[in-house]
Amino acid sequence: MARQLYTAHLDQKLLLSERAQCFHLEYSVPELPSFDFVAGQFVSTVADDEHGKQQTRAYSIASAPAANRFCLCVNRVEGGFFSNLLCDMEPGDEVKFHGPHGLFTLRTPLTDSVFIATGTGVAPMRGFVEHLFPDNGPHAGEDRSNGRNIWLVYGTRHETEIYYQKYFEKVAAERHNFHYISTLSRPHEGWEGLRGYVQDHVAEIVVRRAETNHSGPVPTVAEKQGFDIHAYICGLNDMVSANRDRLTGLGWEKKQVIFERYD
Repeated sequence: MARQLYTAHLDQKLLLSERAQCFHLEYSVPELPSFDFVAGQFVSTVADDEHGKQQTRAYSIASAPAANRFCLCVNRVEGGFFSNLLCDMEPGDEVKFHGPHGLFTLRTPLTDSVFIATGTGVAPMRGFVEHLFPDNGPHAGEDRSNGRNIWLVYGTRHETEIYYQKYFEKVAAERHNFHYISTLSRPHEGWEGLRGYVQDHVAEIVVRRAETNHSGPVPTVAEKQGFDIHAYICGLNDMVSANRDRLTGLGWEKKQVIFERYD
């Protein structure tokens, strides 16, 4: 069955990192009055390569729903057909896509949540944050976090690859229940922030929260069936597995951990 193809028109292009050649791309869909998706989903871009063969590549949406618009966060990959096609686009250019697709979405009812990402895995997390904490821009509206504590733990190698840092810091400064943590695995000598891998900082958050919330015995599995916290993980398989293992080692159930890997 053929999928419905739409046209994405590039409205704005922002360079997030010169070193990583990572771009924030803002699109509109002219033939639709609204492009309906759920924060965390992805679109599949479609184009013919130099040999006339149709190529398809999935990209997480890096924004919350807003009229007929959506955003992508794309790293240029050497020899990668689609990453280079998208990174070379200029405002006014267009690309075909289908979607939205995917089940990497916030569970309802919303609980306290730990968002865990590395690299461009931060894209759906940006969508989650825009959805939960609408600002006065295109995503204006009531706070949807219901007072739940939301942590974003974002890891990368170098300081130049901390994507959307100013945006997340602004939300954290304005919303008492949003906590933004960035960590570097290969920091430069002058780096004064956190170091190490995301799973170590996630474990600290989980343990500290458990100590604060539970002065009595640790709840049994049966008592935890109405889970009061979830983790959402997006990144490469090794990172996803490391965080899943760490959380289950701390007594979490598998259903508390929602993940999407892109390798």
